[in-house]
Amino acid sequence: MNYLRKTIVPLLAIVTAFTVSQCKPEKTELMKQANLTFGTIPEVMPGAENDTDALVILGEKLYHENGLSANDSQSCNSCHNVNGGGVDNLPVSNGAFGDKGGRNAPTVLNAGFHLAQFWDGRAKDLAEQAKGPVLNPVEMAMKSEADVVAKIKGIAEYQELFAQAFPDESDPVTYDNIARAIAAFERTLITSDRFDDFQNGDDAALTEQEKEGLQLFMSTGCTTCHSGPLLGGHMYQKSGLVNPYRNQADQGRFEVTGAESDRYVFKVPSLRNVALTAPYFHDGKMATLDEAVQEMAWIQLGKKLSDAERESIVAFLKSLSDKERAANAQ
Repeated sequence: MNYLRKTIVPLLAIVTAFTVSQCKPEKTELMKQANLTFGTIPEVMPGAENDTDALVILGEKLYHENGLSANDSQSCNSCHNVNGGGVDNLPVSNGAFGDKGGRNAPTVLNAGFHLAQFWDGRAKDLAEQAKGPVLNPVEMAMKSEADVVAKIKGIAEYQELFAQAFPDESDPVTYDNIARAIAAFERTLITSDRFDDFQNGDDAALTEQEKEGLQLFMSTGCTTCHSGPLLGGHMYQKSGLVNPYRNQADQGRFEVTGAESDRYVFKVPSLRNVALTAPYFHDGKMATLDEAVQEMAWIQLGKKLSDAERESIVAFLKSLSDKERAANAQ
């Protein structure tokens, strides 16, 4: 019996290991190239390691709180719908009193991975971004931080939620803490898509047309800006690098920095979930993904795509949609 145990058990272990290794698919060259150029979305956003469950619960409630607007008509979710593409799918958003914003609402999904927030990067992180729209007279139109705090303090259930989220503070309902909580919730908005399944070794996760589109996306030059795990979100670039963009009214980061080199420069948007976030560009002027791809190829790369090339690239971009949200959108 001891002899059998000493010989057969190790033999079974070797056979099992060999079988598992044989069943594990080898990564194709396209997968390897995609991993080098992009990589998969990280499982945790920067800063989330310090977020507690209580803080996230509070943040989710505040994110959906209409009381953060002057007339109780709007929440963060009104313009950045987390059940869809993290946007409102309007060219520009409607404010609490019907005024329209100046730029297309960017997606909140995966936003905590970006180098900065807003199209012009004027907010360094999610918490700083969360403070802006609440006090913006065109958006949520609250008059002051003090008015916001007083309003939230007047809602009884928030007293306990803030105490649980900030147990070491005697007066936890502050404007900074409201923003901190919203940011904590937003750090949970990490998406999962078929492109990452493909990068992780599942060759069947993409169709042949999507694979062709991926190859074209890389060979055409789109990855000059749209690289990294989010396919963007990590740099600034001029809109109209080769050929001018038709709308010259918005001068981008120049309005923040005053630097001539920042004229018409914007944060490069992430392309994760891009099929769910129409219309496109900072001004929302491109109604469809097909139009946006064709326009970007021309103004950024000086290239005119054939119909077949455009269709394949668009097919690939659709593989970047969060699987659950994409299913709900059908």
